Amino acid sequence: MLLEDRKGLILGVANKRSIAWAIAQSTAREGARLAFTFQGERLEENVRELAATLPGSQVYPCDVASDAQIESLFEALRKDFGQLDFLVHCIAFANREDLESDFVKTSREGFRLAQDISAYSLIGLTRPALSLFPKDGGSILALTYLGSQRAIPRYNIMGVAKASLEASIRYLASDLGPHNIRVNGISAGPISTLAARGIPGFTSILDHYREKAPLRRNIEAAEVGDAATFLLSPLARGITGEILFVDAGYHVAGI
Repeated sequence: MLLEDRKGLILGVANKRSIAWAIAQSTAREGARLAFTFQGERLEENVRELAATLPGSQVYPCDVASDAQIESLFEALRKDFGQLDFLVHCIAFANREDLESDFVKTSREGFRLAQDISAYSLIGLTRPALSLFPKDGGSILALTYLGSQRAIPRYNIMGVAKASLEASIRYLASDLGPHNIRVNGISAGPISTLAARGIPGFTSILDHYREKAPLRRNIEAAEVGDAATFLLSPLARGITGEILFVDAGYHVAGI
């Protein structure tokens, strides 16, 4: 198995439709033991029920906006897991009003919040994770979207935050490469997740992708999960600082 005896932390599972959960299923199938986080009581039950289906999994609270909670998370991981071989970041947030209105109306606080949760959190999580990676290295993965490179209607501040996230991936890859820690991202096509349904007009985006993507279909979460497993595994040992598109080829299309 590709990830036999590996231990990983996955942040961002909300329910069974989450891309983070698809990644969890794929990595667990390949032998990984996993830890999950939840933010707030509203999501705790879902995450614990899902984690219970994967033997050996652990669940911890963590609000990535809190340095104290991040520190507590990694203290618990050190005690329960001993080490980490990979970290998967599937976290993003923006105020709904900043997605629904014109981008020019984005508030200062809305901009700060989206950047903090969606981009800075990758840095804030990576820093304490370094001490848990083994001497032979590890892998870090984050989820992004084409809205980081193109103006997608009503993606607004989230597109800017994803651009920041992708730049962070490159700089972290440069920093951590000498320690054999790889940092990559997956730019997934639209999938009907809890987060995606918060984007105004999401159904029309699905229809558009299906019509224009070279494969003439939308992608499934399991396809992202399998691509993630590849990037986290030794098969991708020569890949870092990369954004892998899993979008049925949509990003290469012109008209």
